[in-house]
Amino acid sequence: MVSKKSGKAGKESKQKAVKVVLTVGKRKRALARAKFEPGKGVIKINKTPLNLMGNEIARMKISEPLMLVGDEWKRFDISLSVNGGGIMGQADAARQAVAKGLSQLLGAETKKKFMDYDKYMLVADSRRTEPHKSPRSSQGPRRYKQRSKR
Repeated sequence: MVSKKSGKAGKESKQKAVKVVLTVGKRKRALARAKFEPGKGVIKINKTPLNLMGNEIARMKISEPLMLVGDEWKRFDISLSVNGGGIMGQADAARQAVAKGLSQLLGAETKKKFMDYDKYMLVADSRRTEPHKSPRSSQGPRRYKQRSKR
């Protein structure tokens, strides 16, 4: 019986290991989660293919890390789940998640290439909006009452 179990374990270890990488990208209030699996180079954002995405500038922003890498990314299927924030914040978050995943999968050369091009591909931007202050909270954080000249 022991030999059967060890034989089974041997077969399992010989099987091809599937590497799945999960990454997160953030920008303002937007959050993007990316899942990289071995595949044919299909990119989906919220279950919609990237080439069917409406905003062209956002589409170009998301595909920026893919252009920097070349054709090496086409070995993986990328599925992104994006929520929160606005259109461009979501695009920046998705761009960051894709770049982080590619740097994990393809190694240090890719990471250096991204850092030289734009550090915000790999590092989250910590800037946030300033909270409104109490006396005149509807006008904004720094607006004061206008003073009369007479």
